[in-house]
Amino acid sequence: MLSNRLMPPSCRSAVISLLALSLTLAGGSAGAQQPLPPVRQAVSVFLAQQTSGLPGKVGVTIEGVDPQNQLPACAELVPFLPPGTRAWGRINVGVRCESPVNWTIYVPAQVSVIGDYLVAARPIRSGQVIAPADLERRSGDLAGEAPNTLTDMTQAVGHNARFTIAAGNTLRTDMLRLPQAVRQGQNVKVVGTGTGFAVTNEGRALNAAAAGEPVRVRLGSGQVISGKARADGSVELDF
Repeated sequence: MLSNRLMPPSCRSAVISLLALSLTLAGGSAGAQQPLPPVRQAVSVFLAQQTSGLPGKVGVTIEGVDPQNQLPACAELVPFLPPGTRAWGRINVGVRCESPVNWTIYVPAQVSVIGDYLVAARPIRSGQVIAPADLERRSGDLAGEAPNTLTDMTQAVGHNARFTIAAGNTLRTDMLRLPQAVRQGQNVKVVGTGTGFAVTNEGRALNAAAAGEPVRVRLGSGQVISGKARADGSVELDF
């Protein structure tokens, strides 16, 4: 490095100017770092909208974004859920910046849904017709249970058990012999709803399913999608 004493005055001025510019740019870059509160707020509002129709008491925990992130500050944050994801259990919420620059990050979150579900109050034999006395309610995080967990007595009472169910076991639709809502090979209406949108289509069911059970549907385009059978014979898309 040249000593200041060996530099002509014009060179010293140029070096000082360059150093000042470097410090200014560094300060501007640090100041442009994406602050965390707006990201957390955007995710919080988004998940509140996505969970507004869920049964039970909903709780949302949002984990932090890296405080040392090097993302440029954003004026327009747009949260979204990746395809095939719903606001349930442990998820990653996408946050996309649309102005003044484009970037995308994923924020870990936990959605709990505290509500009642059914368990066997006593051992239930295979083939036994289930009565109210065979069931009891428990409260817990439904997001931690199987998707086809039963939550209402009317879903189980009067149906036969497919196999022996031990006392204390959580009841699921696949444990019972339920009437088919969708038959294999049946033409079905496919429906899907979300915040601000609704879609409908038609296809052919690839398997039989009772209400609430999973069913795969081949659309006219040849695409195979998954959803849940409804009591009316339609299929609700999994998002």
